[in-house]
Amino acid sequence: MANQKWLKLTEVLEEIDMSRSAFYRMRARGRAPEMKQLPNGQIRVSRAALDAWWDRQAAA
Repeated sequence: MANQKWLKLTEVLEEIDMSRSAFYRMRARGRAPEMKQLPNGQIRVSRAALDAWWDRQAAA
């Protein structure tokens, strides 16, 4: 995870203005940003993955 900004799920939800339940539904459909799950179960999203996801949303 070095040299890359990793966001906590709460930070991602705040940025995309989405509830946790809506995010998990989107994730189940394969439409969420690429994520990493840590050994403790927490989820992280890289800044680059979130930015790429935003770009795909704007193009759709």
